[in-house]
Amino acid sequence: MFDHAWAHAWARHGRAYFPKWLGAVPYSPVTGPRLLARDGAARRALLAAIVDDASALGLSSAHVNFHTAAEDADFGDDWLRRADIQYHWSNDAGWPDFAAFLGDMDHRHRKNIRQERAKVARAGVTFRVLHGDEADARDLAVMHGFYLETFADYGNAPALTLGFLHHLAETLPRALVLVLADLDGEAIAGALSLRGRDTLYGRYWGATRQLPGLHFETCYHQGIEYCLREGLRRFEPGAQGEHKIARGFLPAPVRSRHWIADDGFRPALEAWCREECEAVERMARTLRERSPFRDRSAPP
Repeated sequence: MFDHAWAHAWARHGRAYFPKWLGAVPYSPVTGPRLLARDGAARRALLAAIVDDASALGLSSAHVNFHTAAEDADFGDDWLRRADIQYHWSNDAGWPDFAAFLGDMDHRHRKNIRQERAKVARAGVTFRVLHGDEADARDLAVMHGFYLETFADYGNAPALTLGFLHHLAETLPRALVLVLADLDGEAIAGALSLRGRDTLYGRYWGATRQLPGLHFETCYHQGIEYCLREGLRRFEPGAQGEHKIARGFLPAPVRSRHWIADDGFRPALEAWCREECEAVERMARTLRERSPFRDRSAPP
């Protein structure tokens, strides 16, 4: 989420500062506790220990990504604050089903979603939503193939192996959630998510055929229906994507903190981070005005 901006800053400063300390969950742009301590005093002691450790090792910086809002105050002024936006679905309105969810949207957005779903249905596509203990070896292999296809399309190196998917299915059987889109007896697209206590976290996606509305149905609409059916309150479908707003995913803040070793470089970054946070907040206000729900003053 943040590394590219820091890399450009280091390059402009003319130094190679890349050895750094990072507190995060690999491959998971998901907000959660990062300072695993019992109270504020313990969290502050942990942060002091991180700074001491980074200094002793001669590291350029220390970073904590996607921490919770409750942890924010523990960082103090020595840790620079950065902000960004993701798009989350939340059932604070208590919708019992997808029809009720659509019923709270304005006419244009409700009509567009219905038309998208109808196109997929007319094409003959059907969907299977499987937990890890309901997916067989072929289902897992097909989903992994979709994952590899997407990474190849974007020129990225895949990190997850088929063996890892089998491991998830065996050890977290009800947490692994697959959405598979079938056409003419074969799976043509799929999305992989993980389920928490009250939240669905997604998602890796891939397809061997491109059909109108297939991506939105596989990745978003089926996930929302799953949350409504299973009583989950939130759906976090991953980073980026203003197009998610039109499908009921509203802007949500995410945050990170950064300790910089160089006393001469820190003030310049501090000013830049402050300007960035202000710009992100302005953008969030603008995006919230694009809510598809009829009562925009109290978004769900």
